[in-house]
Amino acid sequence: MNKRAIGAAALIAGIVGVIFSFAPEPVAPMKLNAPAKTFTLPDLTGKMQGLPQGEVVILNFWATWCPPCRKEIPSMVALDTLLGEKGLQIVAVAEDKTKGVVVDFVREQKMQFMVLYEADAAVARQYSVFRYPETFIIDKNGVLRQHLKGAVDWMEPEFIAYIEQLLAEPVEPIARQE
Repeated sequence: MNKRAIGAAALIAGIVGVIFSFAPEPVAPMKLNAPAKTFTLPDLTGKMQGLPQGEVVILNFWATWCPPCRKEIPSMVALDTLLGEKGLQIVAVAEDKTKGVVVDFVREQKMQFMVLYEADAAVARQYSVFRYPETFIIDKNGVLRQHLKGAVDWMEPEFIAYIEQLLAEPVEPIARQE
């Protein structure tokens, strides 16, 4: 190798090293049967909200610019209509840069469940979300039971049966330490 090639290789290695030194710390992927990570984010009125406690929760990360997300939302609205009164809580975290676009979309789709807004994807990173939509199903005890990648038809009988099964499970009492 000549000096010029060695110098170019060293320069490239240096640039790559600098880039990686500024990269964020990797987040460990969410583990099934482990507690869901807590967070607070503003809803579309600006009120800070977190994950509902003692409820079955569908936590969905989505965006208005994502075609599979847009396709999934109507079935999520239908699931909320079907099982919302039985205790199912849907929390949809919108990962958009412009809040107004989210507000318009939520109104258009008649999304009556909790929609939270985050422009910086910090909670999505906390949950190791790689692409949209991604969904986490959390049981009444706050335990992550399922992690679904990609759009889902929530009105499929197996999803409805699974959610109904989780809704029927009891909340486990928290052991007190004395």
